[in-house]
Amino acid sequence: MAKAVFYYYGSAGDTFLKNLVYIKGTNKGLVLQLDDQCSYTDLLKELQAKVSDPALEGSAEVQISLGNRYCTEAQIKEITEVTQKGTELQVVGVKSDVLTVAECNQRVLEQQSETYVGIVRSGQVVKADGDLVVVGDVNPNGRIVAGGNIYVLGRLKGIAHAGANGNRDAVIAASWLEATHLQIDDMLEIMTDELTVLSEQPEMECAYLHKSGSIIIDRLQELRFLRPEISTFKGGS
Repeated sequence: MAKAVFYYYGSAGDTFLKNLVYIKGTNKGLVLQLDDQCSYTDLLKELQAKVSDPALEGSAEVQISLGNRYCTEAQIKEITEVTQKGTELQVVGVKSDVLTVAECNQRVLEQQSETYVGIVRSGQVVKADGDLVVVGDVNPNGRIVAGGNIYVLGRLKGIAHAGANGNRDAVIAASWLEATHLQIDDMLEIMTDELTVLSEQPEMECAYLHKSGSIIIDRLQELRFLRPEISTFKGGS
């Protein structure tokens, strides 16, 4: 069944409007796309006019898209209040394409890699903000945690948690994958006997989070197809 989508441009009496607020309807509610180049005052005036127009009647959930406009928490609150005041609209989310300094710094950290050389022993925890490379074995009850991907050049027989900061595209790769627990983002997989048989030869394997929500184990050679963005090398033959 096709998804119903409608577009709202304002009623015939809206000749004074500057098309600073673009309203799109979907089967999940409304999306309000706000112009990110005009003044905040002009934007607020047009938003108030658009949401109070009689042509926009009925209750609906609303997602607000700010685009490249940076808004303070007070401004986001004001935009939300204007959208909901005197209407049956309910703002359920506000999205911005602008990164805060903290978010930018976090992304930089996650794109970096750290290397640990040695054995991760039972009870020991090794952490990294970005990718983690372990040159050595991870013994049972040893734990490695990374905000990005995990690469073990050795036997992974302990606990590995990749994407710890919410990266669901993170992967866990090992020369020998015999982990007791694998975790990517918030999805935890305990390697029971049933799951172990999925990996008859644990040499050179990787684990990733499938779109179904399950952690899948595959050959390491498949990684370039599963996560092509991991490779940043340019050139070669």
